[in-house]
Amino acid sequence: MGQFAKIIATASYTPDNVVTNDDLSQILDTNDEWIYSRTGIKERHISTGQDTSDLCIEVAKKLLDESGYDASDIDFIIVASMTPDYQSPSTACIVQGAIEAKNAWAIDVSAACSGFVYALTVAEKMIGGSNKRGMVIAGDVMSKAVDWSDRSTAVLFGDGAGGVILESSQKQHILSSNLYAQGKKANCLQSGKSPVTNPWIKSDSLSKENSFEKLSMNGRQIFSFVVGNVSKTIKDYSEQIDYYLLHQANARILDQVSKKIGQPREKFLQNIEKYGNTSSASVAILLDEAIKNEILTLGSGQQILLSAFGGGLTWGNILIKL
Repeated sequence: MGQFAKIIATASYTPDNVVTNDDLSQILDTNDEWIYSRTGIKERHISTGQDTSDLCIEVAKKLLDESGYDASDIDFIIVASMTPDYQSPSTACIVQGAIEAKNAWAIDVSAACSGFVYALTVAEKMIGGSNKRGMVIAGDVMSKAVDWSDRSTAVLFGDGAGGVILESSQKQHILSSNLYAQGKKANCLQSGKSPVTNPWIKSDSLSKENSFEKLSMNGRQIFSFVVGNVSKTIKDYSEQIDYYLLHQANARILDQVSKKIGQPREKFLQNIEKYGNTSSASVAILLDEAIKNEILTLGSGQQILLSAFGGGLTWGNILIKL
């Protein structure tokens, strides 16, 4: 076994329940044309009870089937999510227990929609020595985080999970990775603030600001942040990329980034019309779909750029030779 890491299996999972734009128009003042023209989304998968760990466990089982490995062959599990089941235990530990990966250590990564790229970068650095094989999963049940009375955000998100198995290799497949953060703009996307409550806090000092909060987002600021910052950090890679797999937040973002860096729109893979924004899972789901649809092939030598951006604000890029 070598010191480098390569992807040997991919998988994804989404809940069976599909909610169309027309379905949303029954509960919100919106319609299909309004949503699709602004976002590129036609439908999304919404959980009817499965939590984040449930989606991630399904991905983990698929990854084992795809790879042919037993759960005991996995040395670590990293899960990226902004909607974990609990603050503790970690979702990764729940997955480890469910699939009986008795030899694996487990941690969560919190980087919102950048989660898969962050987690994959961490995992790649861990490969080597006793860590020969790792499972990286990104999953979010955004339907429990959004405010379903807010049409500006409720129409955007869907639930899903995706992931990969990384294995040590003699050859370098993950050619480079770069992670970034801009915490001064943290208030552009917030979700799940939990209050500080204890016997030493007077009840009359508790306010709405201290209550658990649903997701809130400044879409315009994030749009301009992505088109500006993300475009700058991926432009240098443009000569060597067969396909770009960007976070599926909005089809208009993909349009603008492709123009900004002067690359054909066809190089930017897209599935947002079927899933909406699945947060940390979106790049992982896109990667798995592209492989299952034979657009991409493991071992082909194709070069792809995974790029994600989200709350934090965070963003990151990984250049991979399949």
